[in-house]
Amino acid sequence: MQNIVTALITLLQKKIKVDLLHYKEDLESTDYLGCTFTFNNQQYVYRKAKVTPKKVGCFVALWQRNGKGITEPFQSTAPFDFYIIEIENQDNTGYFIFPKNALIVNGILSTPIKEGKRGFRLYAPNDIVANKQATKTKAWQTNYFVSKSSFNEKSL
Repeated sequence: MQNIVTALITLLQKKIKVDLLHYKEDLESTDYLGCTFTFNNQQYVYRKAKVTPKKVGCFVALWQRNGKGITEPFQSTAPFDFYIIEIENQDNTGYFIFPKNALIVNGILSTPIKEGKRGFRLYAPNDIVANKQATKTKAWQTNYFVSKSSFNEKSL
């Protein structure tokens, strides 16, 4: 699978001239090309979102197994600093680079007070959304989108 995740890795290595440390494939998230790695002393989770043919936007699963083997949302206490979700469709190709706090504030990561989500929908800047919830979701997500063409070290 490492060969499949080359878009982001190639960008990091060619544009930024850096090697990723502690690269590890997430065998439970192969459908989303899941992996984790370290860059500039920051811990990253990577997933590639799927285009959904009947709904606007893309969907990504973001979960882990607990000690009992049950799937659960990532915890706010997980040792990751950023969550990178790649999207690729006709109109938008790029990365959502979410700092942990943005996913906590928006209910994606679990906290002691509220359970997070095992997956969520992403809306790229060019996506035209039709309902109130999608508009609200797109509004906070857009701040974290970087197109593949403008991706560089400052993006991380």
